[in-house]
Amino acid sequence: MLSKKTKYGIKALSYIARQQCDNQPVQIGAIAKSENISQKYLESIMLTLKKAGFLSSRKGKGGGYYLRREAQEIKMVEVMRTLEGPVAMLPCVSLNYYERCADCPEEEACSVYSLMIQVRDNTLKVLNNNTLADIIEKDTELS
Repeated sequence: MLSKKTKYGIKALSYIARQQCDNQPVQIGAIAKSENISQKYLESIMLTLKKAGFLSSRKGKGGGYYLRREAQEIKMVEVMRTLEGPVAMLPCVSLNYYERCADCPEEEACSVYSLMIQVRDNTLKVLNNNTLADIIEKDTELS
């Protein structure tokens, strides 16, 4: 299941990307209000996204957050891994966070393993093929 942290992070990035047409930083209060997210919780998410290189910020009057890269350059798989951690549902099928399962003597003979490989691969395909720009475009089409 997707965590609130990741859901809110994607919503915040989408909001900023939609507002960036005038190249002005977006205040965190505006994001929190528009997306119905606690500002305090959003602050920690924004710091994580900033440390990961998705965002930059400007302090003072007229300050706020802005995208560090173009929306079409930000893949959803990067955002997911930054906020959620491994994409795989089990550590034994994770590409970046692999760990052997203690209860499984032979991974290739495990029925859960083969199913989770398929889930991982298909999830990665979707996340790799969608950027922040794609998310914004789909939002616009639905509005």
